[in-house]
Amino acid sequence: MSAPLPQTLPGGAPIPGLPPAAQQEILQRLLDAGAGRSMGGAPPPQGLAPAMPRGTAPPATLPPATLAPAWTQAPAPVAPVQAETPFSPVEQFFAGRLTTPLRQFGYDSFAAGPPGTPGFGATPDDYVIGRDDEVIIAFRGRARSTLNLRVTREGMLILPDLLPIVAAGRTLRDLRGELESRAQRELQGSEVFVTLGQMRQVTVFVGGEVGRPGVVTLSPLGNVLDALVAAGGVRPTGTLRNIRVEGGQGRRRVDLYPVIAGEGEPPDLSLREGERILVPPIGGVVALGGEVARPAIYELPAGAASAPLGEMLRFAGDALRPAGNRYLLETTDPEGRRAFREIGLASPLRRGDALLVQPGSDVQSQQLRLSGHVVQPTTRALGGRGATLRGLLTDSRMVRPDPYARMGVIQRVDPRTRGRRFQPFDLAAVLQGRANLPLAEGDEVIIISMADIAWLASPSVQRALRGEVGGAVPAPGLPVALPQPRGGSGFASPPVPEPQPGLECPALTQLAVAARSSPQRFAHARVAGFPDIGATPCPQLFLDHPALLPFLLDQSVLLSGEAGLPGLYPVMDNTGLDALLAVAGNVTDTADLSSVELAREPADQTSAIPLSRQVLDLRSRNFAAVRLSPRDGIRIPRGFGDRDSGPVTLMGEFLRPGVYEIRRGERLSEVIARAGGLTPQAYPYGAVFTRESVRNRQQEGFQRTAREMEQGLLQMAAGQAVIGGGRGGGGTDVSGAIAAGREMAAALREARAAGRMVVEANPVVLAGRPDLDVLLEPGDLIMMPKRPNEVTVVGAVQNPGSLQFTSGWRATRYVEAAGGLQRFADQGRAFLVLPNGQAVPAGLGAWQQGGPPVPPGSLVIVPNDPSPFERWGFLRDITQLASQVAISAAALAVISRGR
Repeated sequence: MSAPLPQTLPGGAPIPGLPPAAQQEILQRLLDAGAGRSMGGAPPPQGLAPAMPRGTAPPATLPPATLAPAWTQAPAPVAPVQAETPFSPVEQFFAGRLTTPLRQFGYDSFAAGPPGTPGFGATPDDYVIGRDDEVIIAFRGRARSTLNLRVTREGMLILPDLLPIVAAGRTLRDLRGELESRAQRELQGSEVFVTLGQMRQVTVFVGGEVGRPGVVTLSPLGNVLDALVAAGGVRPTGTLRNIRVEGGQGRRRVDLYPVIAGEGEPPDLSLREGERILVPPIGGVVALGGEVARPAIYELPAGAASAPLGEMLRFAGDALRPAGNRYLLETTDPEGRRAFREIGLASPLRRGDALLVQPGSDVQSQQLRLSGHVVQPTTRALGGRGATLRGLLTDSRMVRPDPYARMGVIQRVDPRTRGRRFQPFDLAAVLQGRANLPLAEGDEVIIISMADIAWLASPSVQRALRGEVGGAVPAPGLPVALPQPRGGSGFASPPVPEPQPGLECPALTQLAVAARSSPQRFAHARVAGFPDIGATPCPQLFLDHPALLPFLLDQSVLLSGEAGLPGLYPVMDNTGLDALLAVAGNVTDTADLSSVELAREPADQTSAIPLSRQVLDLRSRNFAAVRLSPRDGIRIPRGFGDRDSGPVTLMGEFLRPGVYEIRRGERLSEVIARAGGLTPQAYPYGAVFTRESVRNRQQEGFQRTAREMEQGLLQMAAGQAVIGGGRGGGGTDVSGAIAAGREMAAALREARAAGRMVVEANPVVLAGRPDLDVLLEPGDLIMMPKRPNEVTVVGAVQNPGSLQFTSGWRATRYVEAAGGLQRFADQGRAFLVLPNGQAVPAGLGAWQQGGPPVPPGSLVIVPNDPSPFERWGFLRDITQLASQVAISAAALAVISRGR
């Protein structure tokens, strides 16, 4: 299990520079990853709370709840601590003082394992030959032979053709020179080549603070490091700077820091047979953390009680910053208390000191940032051309296509109060070289896109203006969270409340709070007439800068009516209407420029001056003369037109069926005449005339009736539960009625209304009765069928179907021809759907005398007895409901046949 991850410093302050979520994620990754230490024993990043290695209990000298003081908070990128290695006593001592545990420097150098026997590479000329070494001698010339000779115990080499040679204790260079001189004297005309074959083994003793003290066997080419590795390496309790090597050649001390750290004069690491290597306990140590290249715990020079800070920093790779560093020292006073002070490079470090290298002032200066609707957000230096807006935007291609040209925003930090404020500017004027503004240190120039401006009039923003919170969804690929400060730029969004469930756009939260606190502030921005398309994604601009949304709305002008893109548009003061219309798509062709309304709020909101409205005549199109200010309202009305915005469709038995454009006030007879009139087979009495507005009302009626039926079913079910036994009052079984009611409600919800109107479509009748000539609307459909020769009987009859039309027959005769009524038929409520769409009683009752004559193309409907439903009061007029559904079905059938 991982050690607890502290989230705060002493006193409850959060770790600086990182939000809580980021702290938790980084700490958990460090504990889970557990990468090995580097050669310098580099710890995890400074400024984070100490964490024990996985699988290692916290040391006894470091209480689990102990946290280091705030002075140790310094971010520095370092390597994570190896998870498998427990802390040494020295590391435990400093872990209680630093927020991040450091490792002792250099001890990982011995983790490679025992060295192998060298088998490759040339033997050096200064190699000292010893007993049992094999020497290979090759003669070429007059004498041709190769000898493999071993040095005897007496240290001699015995050659067949030459006198014995003393070899032990001599270097390979000396032996080769003597053999070459002898060959020239005694074997004239021959050359000799000398090399080593199999080398002897050397034994040395390694003792003290090593992993496996005792005698180790090495190659004669081995050195002190090889011997220490073969002995299991130096323990963290042993010294690396005061290792003793003793033997026949005397005693010397070896400091391994120059070898491991690459700093200083390398020591003599050579070994001779029989020498002893002794590793005493570790000497004085100091800890160097913070912004250094190699944070670790370093040992002081042998026998020294202190060392200059500059010398120890060189072992740590020096400070990361070339200048402006602060050296904060934690030392111990004579009474053992911790003492803190700042020191210089010449100051000494004593045993047990802990030094933290921090920046003197870790702030960013002399920089600007360009963000928003740009090709790539960039950071620029304040000096040079970047000191002005025109210099920062010298290449217009840095701005992405479709920016909002009427306004850009500079986010500026007040140097005295550190408060943020927005300053608008005219982006088009800057890009065209007609305007310029000086920039200050830390400014962020924000470019706004047209898509960001279009979002100002979105339903999400309008709900926030009414004080409702949570109307936007996060953009695809974006996190549902508040924006975090961007590292490396020094710019961050203003602080906003922590996000709550369902609040994905912090800008909307700020806007809703502002709208609730001051209802009149955004009165000009509460628009109507825009389509409610549901929740819309929160643009990235307002995720990065939540406070920008209320600012832009304060600077906005409401443009409504006949504009290409009506909406809310932020403008500078004294902006011409022509500039606003240029970004809003100009006016439409249907605009009435003789009565453009301009609404303006008083400059002093505390006064009693009312909202002023004036009507402008802009038929001259001198839009530049109208000067606008923020919070104004411009309404461009629509002019009267004689042409409706849409066609009507004629299908069926017309001489020229098709789609016809209509003018305002055009009637059915006129369109029929334009279509060439009717064919001889046309049946005007059965014409189907549908209209979209009528269809919507009929569909709403179906849904309303279905809801009323479902409410009645709920009442019926409640009554059944109270009475019990599955029977209603009087012992009537209502389960079947409930099931039937549910089926009928479901059928109503699925029913498709045709939107049919009963109209007169006979041109002869319309000529004599102009009052019956219906006015057409865009989208109307007229289906003229052929004269039918059948009558259809459906419902509670024995054999439903279509029968041949017989002149003079009434509904009773057609029902009898269909087999007669079923047992539960309600003949008193039977009705006819005439070809023109009207519904009339069928007259099947004994007192109804057979009903009216039935024309061809009619539909006879005999319903079932609805008494079980009427008993419970949820079906008030079954005849009217069935007639509406039947009329829609009949109309749809005629239209589908006509197509």
